[in-house]
Amino acid sequence: MDTTTPAVAAAQTTDPSAPRPGRSRLHPAWPVAAVAFIALLGSAGFRSAPGVLMVPLEEEFGWTRALMSGAVSLNLVLYGLMAPFAAALMDRFGVRRVTSLALLLVAAGSGLTIFVREGWQLMLTWGLLIGLGTGSMAMVFAATIANRWFVARRGLVMGILTAAGATGQLVFLPVMAGLVQTSSWRAASLVVTAASLAVVPFVLWLLRDHPADRGVRAYGAPVDVADPPLPDPAGAVRRTLGALRRAARQPTFWALAGGFAICGATTNGLVGTHFVPSAHDHGMAETTAAGLLALVGIFDIVGTIVSGALTDHLDPRLLLAAYYFFRGIGLLVLPWLLSATVHPSMLVFIVVYGLDWVATVPPTAALCRRAFGPDGTIVFGWVFASHQVGAAIAASVAGAIRDATGAYTLAWFGAAGLCVVAAAVSVGIRRQPQPA
Repeated sequence: MDTTTPAVAAAQTTDPSAPRPGRSRLHPAWPVAAVAFIALLGSAGFRSAPGVLMVPLEEEFGWTRALMSGAVSLNLVLYGLMAPFAAALMDRFGVRRVTSLALLLVAAGSGLTIFVREGWQLMLTWGLLIGLGTGSMAMVFAATIANRWFVARRGLVMGILTAAGATGQLVFLPVMAGLVQTSSWRAASLVVTAASLAVVPFVLWLLRDHPADRGVRAYGAPVDVADPPLPDPAGAVRRTLGALRRAARQPTFWALAGGFAICGATTNGLVGTHFVPSAHDHGMAETTAAGLLALVGIFDIVGTIVSGALTDHLDPRLLLAAYYFFRGIGLLVLPWLLSATVHPSMLVFIVVYGLDWVATVPPTAALCRRAFGPDGTIVFGWVFASHQVGAAIAASVAGAIRDATGAYTLAWFGAAGLCVVAAAVSVGIRRQPQPA
């Protein structure tokens, strides 16, 4: 007697990830992941802008590094604080709508930058508009796509999408630096505007909110296990704050948030914002320094994808500890590597730092998913908010140190010490069981 229930039978006939005799078809999850990759790549353009625009703006308007770092800090804070609310907004209004609006905000903020004449206008464009736009996507967008559309290969997909956001930011650097040198910083800003707008049609055309919208189950979902219930779309703010209240009662949340704050301080906040100006202080051409950061982006693709694959098989806590430890070593020796020319030792730093740049994201997202269950994506948004708060503080502090001492040396040493703290905290996180 056939005991297969109608629900299971339907799942068996609509799950393209299950092998079928004589038929091979690409699961719809992969095109969705591809569009998400392109969207993250397009929105990442302005993430690289401050590093190459600081010197031209300083020369044209006489603004201090501290003032421009303040605009970057506002951007980073909003970028982080929007993340947990963006996860709930995607549940409420849909991933496609929120992503499209986010790209339009990035385009508007970057395009309007060409009209700035006062410091407050920089705060409005660099800080408010672009901070809100990039924050509405950020890593939470990647986690949402990976968690909704994938069961098998989830860590790998999270690594690939994370690489898109971070790598896009760095790959844009040589393009923007070249435009600044050959044309103007305004032309570089308009390139970011065009890149963001170009992605919107793909998002509207191909992106879908849930596998059920395409009549399938998530890639690799067991056919004999029911799909998890969809989140309640009502009360996005209430749900976001509720997830924070529940998570804040667990030490795991504070350990992840603290470690990720240090991650943000030592990537976006310090290296992403101040590496090019610091190299310029040592006599290196801006285009050369930007090219080095672009190499970081290239190796970041490899490092983050490998990290995602490792997260599927190894203890995420130990992965985090290793990543932070080696990052600290790199920052400790960086002051002796900066010079007017590129030496082999600098290339070694670039390779190591690139492999490590955002390799922390897949294991951190996995720990959030394991520790907080259905709230995992929103909690990851709050953890990512701490990442950006750390980045904002580091960007401002490093700019102030440069103005006060004439060099970034103390900033590099302080960041190296923080990485050791993050490694120790990561090891101390309570071990979480691997979900079925």
